[in-house]
Amino acid sequence: MKDRINNEISRRMEELAGISRYLYENPELGDQEYKAVKLLTDFFSKNGFTVECPIYGLETTFRAVYDSKKEGANIAFFCEYDALPQIGHGCGHNLISAMSAGAALGLKSVLDEIGGKITVFGTQAEETSGVKGTLADNGAYEGITVAMMAHPSAVSEESGSSLALNAIKFEFFGKTAHAAAAPEKGINALDGVILMYNGINALRQHVTSDVRIHGIISSGGAAPNIVPDYAEAKFYIRAREKRNLEEVVAKVKNIAEGAAMMTGATVKYGKFENSYDDLLTNRTLSELFSANLRAAGESVIRPASEGVGSIDMGNVSHAVPAIHPWIGIGDPSLIIHSKEFADYTVTKQGEAAIKKGAYALAATAYDVIVSRRSGKRSGRSLKPQPDENLSGCGWQLSIIFEGADKEQEKWEVIN
Repeated sequence: MKDRINNEISRRMEELAGISRYLYENPELGDQEYKAVKLLTDFFSKNGFTVECPIYGLETTFRAVYDSKKEGANIAFFCEYDALPQIGHGCGHNLISAMSAGAALGLKSVLDEIGGKITVFGTQAEETSGVKGTLADNGAYEGITVAMMAHPSAVSEESGSSLALNAIKFEFFGKTAHAAAAPEKGINALDGVILMYNGINALRQHVTSDVRIHGIISSGGAAPNIVPDYAEAKFYIRAREKRNLEEVVAKVKNIAEGAAMMTGATVKYGKFENSYDDLLTNRTLSELFSANLRAAGESVIRPASEGVGSIDMGNVSHAVPAIHPWIGIGDPSLIIHSKEFADYTVTKQGEAAIKKGAYALAATAYDVIVSRRSGKRSGRSLKPQPDENLSGCGWQLSIIFEGADKEQEKWEVIN
């Protein structure tokens, strides 16, 4: 069966590479990915998927479903397609879309025999809005068994962790006055922002090492001789775990309130982008993916590292078992979010990464479907369970490790 998956992906490589190149040549910023969405929705429609677009009021987000009409696992893959300003696809989202499209086609080639369903989510604005969280809030992942995507990088690496993130805008309101003739009549909103900024700098001494607080002053007045009656700052606040993040956010808000009191200004705050949850990698799923990636020819896969950024796949992982591994595209010296990285995605090495990633995703999905079906025949529970080894912050695919013959079963699944 896996040979058939591989053969189907190989047969469709010209189309998959074409998807990547088209997105590279037509970069679109988040929430404006109209060309990308038309390309991908047409592609899935042509290949027998039922496509919905838009969904949940998100204009450039779609869902494509292929149902075998036989009982089985529902596998979710994700396409991303927003580009970076001035850089284009320096994050490799063109490769992500091509890999997930290839995985969907590869798995579809055997799905009518093994059963199950494929759901592909096309998600807009990963770099800014993070709509995978919006989908989670709307129940889009109900009925999904596992969720997977692979992200290009300089080197291949196991799915690891990411930081939870809140994006908060602080607005200070004061009172205008002539800054020289009647300064005593004014209330300086900019002073409130500056005091808040300094307070946050002091807070950095008293947070855990995983916490990151970084921001900008996005508005600070109109002219030097006018006391600013409005000032605005935007901050990203990150932490390893969501519960710790909430504590840090509360402290930052207290600092803002204190700065307002010190200056006589008033302050309002709220999110200006969606929040990102920390990524909870499913270890079992990750092991399966790594085994299939090695089978695809990837000889070096680095162990998972502690993430220092934030991804909206984290929100997915709090709803269903999920992985977000990294696929090397052939040059360890490359730096993500660079023009050089974008250009490298459309080289022969970039195309090779599409094939490897698509196969590893599809083969891992095959393993899950077949393992789940085998477990049902043996009468074992197939419902994903909280993984106690992950301190309650993950999922365990019990379909693979339950039973007295668990080591033999694991071997059969991986091979």
